Amino acid sequence: MGAPGMAAESDDSVATSSFLGLLEAWRRSEPGAADRVFSLLYEELHELAHRHIRRSRPGETLCTTALVHEAYLKLAPRAAVNDRRHFFALASRAMRQILVDEARRHQSEKRGGGLEITTLNEERDGAGAVAAEILALEEALARLARANERLGQVVELRFFGGLSVEETAEVLGASSATVKRDWRAARAFLADALGSPP
Repeated sequence: MGAPGMAAESDDSVATSSFLGLLEAWRRSEPGAADRVFSLLYEELHELAHRHIRRSRPGETLCTTALVHEAYLKLAPRAAVNDRRHFFALASRAMRQILVDEARRHQSEKRGGGLEITTLNEERDGAGAVAAEILALEEALARLARANERLGQVVELRFFGGLSVEETAEVLGASSATVKRDWRAARAFLADALGSPP
């Protein structure tokens, strides 16, 4: 009888192989392949969406489930997903873009969108302040990525994607020491750009 650890390792490799096969089917644009990938990873996507919303809170108009579904609509037509970590990096980027778009829409409404605003309340003002923060962070991230693309990727994967240093290093093909150094540099850049402590 084999050791339990060997059986678990074998199960993991079968699961990884099945998942990679599913990604390959998605790359070949096989009908339903994207749906199966999203169904398989739905709970983890839900957790990722929850982290995004908790960090940015763009008002009340977008819930966790809606963010997952919006990300699905952005990613489903895509066929260039390499592996599980790459998938979550892309999903995280899609969610961030959706939240930024939501913040822009909120700012546009706040400016009136051509309509006269007759009432304001604290809740709406609070959401407007959060939307402004999201847009300020997005602008700072865009400047960071223009200055150093890899630093921007590190922030996206670590902060928005929730990946560990080691996972980020694997996605970027860099060493953990490099990712740690980049993470410190990126945080210092963003703190300076946003006028807040790192």
